[in-house]
Amino acid sequence: MIDIRTGVDIVEVDRIDRAILRHGQRFFERFFTLQELVDAHAHTPALSARFAAKEAVAKALGTGIGTIGWKDIEIVNGPHQEPILKLYAEAARVSEELGVSAWSVSLTHTHEHAAAVAVALIETD
Repeated sequence: MIDIRTGVDIVEVDRIDRAILRHGQRFFERFFTLQELVDAHAHTPALSARFAAKEAVAKALGTGIGTIGWKDIEIVNGPHQEPILKLYAEAARVSEELGVSAWSVSLTHTHEHAAAVAVALIETD
């Protein structure tokens, strides 16, 4: 049997812009890994999509952000610029506990909005 868990999130890019202006480097350090910052090229819509993806993954895990930290979920570029999900610490533990065997993450953005969908595949007996 297969269980599918999904999460979705949408973010206003302007909200991320305002947070960057208000908090500067502290914002980047709290929410993103160094590789995410490099991959996004400091492009706010791309960072917003990664932010949305972190929320979507946390929703698919059933925890939300809080139990799972922002940097426990990392969205990096694959060889063809596709989003690759990496889980660490509590996010990895919860994913393993649930028996997640595969993830699919999709990101999209305009200059105004960014959205992400995360799908977790759980194969059960």
